[in-house]
Amino acid sequence: MEAERKSTKRLSTARDLAGVVAEYYLECHRAKAEGKPVGWMPPMNGAIEIFYAMDLQPVFPENWSPVCAAFGLTPAHFEVSEGMGYSRDLCGYLRNIVGYLYGDMHGQGVPLGGLPEPDLILSFGGGCIPAMKIFQVLEERFPLARIFRADGPQVAVEDIRDHHVAYAVSEMHRLIGFLEEATGRTMDYGRLREVVELSDRACELWDEIMSYRKFVPTPISASEIGIMFVMVTRQGTPIAVDFLTRVRDEVKQRAADGLGVIADEKVRLFWDNIPLWYNMGLFNSFEKMGGVVVAETYSAAWSLRLDTSDPIEALARKSLMSYSLVSCLSIERRKEMVLKSCRDFSIDGAVFHQNKSCAPITLGQADIRKALAEELGIPSITIDADHMDQRNFSLAQFQTRADAFMEMLLLKKRF
Repeated sequence: MEAERKSTKRLSTARDLAGVVAEYYLECHRAKAEGKPVGWMPPMNGAIEIFYAMDLQPVFPENWSPVCAAFGLTPAHFEVSEGMGYSRDLCGYLRNIVGYLYGDMHGQGVPLGGLPEPDLILSFGGGCIPAMKIFQVLEERFPLARIFRADGPQVAVEDIRDHHVAYAVSEMHRLIGFLEEATGRTMDYGRLREVVELSDRACELWDEIMSYRKFVPTPISASEIGIMFVMVTRQGTPIAVDFLTRVRDEVKQRAADGLGVIADEKVRLFWDNIPLWYNMGLFNSFEKMGGVVVAETYSAAWSLRLDTSDPIEALARKSLMSYSLVSCLSIERRKEMVLKSCRDFSIDGAVFHQNKSCAPITLGQADIRKALAEELGIPSITIDADHMDQRNFSLAQFQTRADAFMEMLLLKKRF
């Protein structure tokens, strides 16, 4: 396989993301050095806004895995975790984090200083099984950290009822009480409202940015999808709002000017499943034949508006819905979402990533491909890969299949 490749970005704001990422990890280490409590937690839950409202530092070990993949650290981490008995068939996020934690966390060559060790560990009890197992490993690795185990119900979005929300609200209050007791800080509910409003504004900007991908040619492609970093780590901060405002302004201007990501857009593609974090350049590989990935399933996870009139209930609903939008969807609901996206973004062909590292969001792809062909006349291909482990991916095989697929699509469109 060729060396890991970064994606080619056309947005100047997307190229600025490296500085945003570096500043976040610097902030994490400054917090630890200054005695500000550091808490490790899953992404996509209402604790993020609570932490920022209480001037605590959130850290996301799951999000650290894509960073490790981008820097080429995962092979060494997999060697450690597999040496401990973790199977190659398990989630790459889980195996990477275990290898990182039980390897040399702060050794020479670890980018961005690695992660500061946690004072607090929050396990929300939701999401996929590997995500929950990650936090069991964290508790064993950092026995001095204070532990909060939430008991959030995991139900499909369409099945959420008032009693689920009421219970999630009670868990939010229990979390706040835990943090106040563990850190000696008091929640300022006026400040929490401000944070939730900032979080909702970031989601609004995200939705607006994604809407410009409907333009032909598209002013922003999957190659810039790394901007989601602020939607993971900076929810509820002016940093996320300011950065996304600049992205929105640039994309809006490019759309007004009719400026696409490539000079001659011929084929509009949809990507299903998580990107290959160690080779984001795959998104650019279609461009030599006029193909652009204009939509994907993963970006929908960050489209979650909040009712700011009741901040606690808003965060409770976010915690109930966020993981469910990714890992607790029925095949029928997933199919509806993919078909709607393909209609909305004028998709010509779809690429289905059969992800060895994530079975929950790979299930049902055959049914979805069949529906795309029968209901919309959209052809598709499946590629075998892994969002974290490059040993489960053949670049040569991918390129051969992708080129043949593009040739078929171009012939169908009579280019």
